[in-house]
Amino acid sequence: MEQNLNLYHIFVTVARCRNISGAARELYISQPAISKAISRLEQNLDTTLFVRSSRGVKLTEAGELLYRQAESAFHAISQGEEQLKKIRELGIGHLSIGVSATLCKYVLLPYLSRFTRENPHIQISISCQSTYQTMQALEDETVDVGLIGENDRLERLSFHPILEIEDIFVCTSRYLDNLRKRLPLSENRPFVHPGQDCGAKTADPLSHSSAEIVRSSTLMMLDKENITRQYVDKYLALEDITPAQILEATSMDLLIDFARIDLGIACVIRNFVQEELDSGKLLRLPMPLSIPPRSVGFARLKGITPSPSVRKFLEFCEIP
Repeated sequence: MEQNLNLYHIFVTVARCRNISGAARELYISQPAISKAISRLEQNLDTTLFVRSSRGVKLTEAGELLYRQAESAFHAISQGEEQLKKIRELGIGHLSIGVSATLCKYVLLPYLSRFTRENPHIQISISCQSTYQTMQALEDETVDVGLIGENDRLERLSFHPILEIEDIFVCTSRYLDNLRKRLPLSENRPFVHPGQDCGAKTADPLSHSSAEIVRSSTLMMLDKENITRQYVDKYLALEDITPAQILEATSMDLLIDFARIDLGIACVIRNFVQEELDSGKLLRLPMPLSIPPRSVGFARLKGITPSPSVRKFLEFCEIP
């Protein structure tokens, strides 16, 4: 088949031009070379493809059948070449990203907003799922890139941090005031958080320690399958802090909304509530425990050569 491809190209051209001289001019080869190629193809197929006359050539019934198929094949090849040209010139491609809903909203969207403006022809698909599901998807090669929180299960992944986040506890002043009324009086011992943000309002529990307040409150946290919840639980356990009630939610946005309507104390990421802290809509509750900041970054499966689209995204994010 491969050695006959040029013969088929000559055959299609002759069939379209309906004469050998016209095909010779189009192909820039001699008429004898055209005739020889047609004769060779007819010999290979053991079939007469053209009936020759003084006015040119006419396809036989077998020739008509072959011409329809061969013309369709060459058209498909031409379309394929055109698509490859567009891919090369326009940067057409596909990129799949795995990310949690929270990181998608607060971290990924700003990247995508700028990236898609510069690369409008790259199709992007996003799988919103937990960090562990994203890590599994990376290992299964069903997503190209994952935006995840750093953890201790990254043996098969390369991790490139882009942001440091901090877990904090927030509530409204109204919730805190109502909670104080229910607590028994104790020794006055104001508590100032060593990491208090400049400009952000921090709750002053006055007559009760933060640990007492948390133990007596409704503590609102992500569900236990979430990597953030597991990270915070570890540090609560170190301080032997067990709240009176835990309200679990599936997203950080819900926790923030619950805190706004006085449902309890929410464990959230400071970076995502900075506006509420600055405005005083939420207060940061100073805690006796120190939860170290952690990193969020893009992850890829080790040993995999990225596609041009993935490589372009990684370069955009300044990831080596």
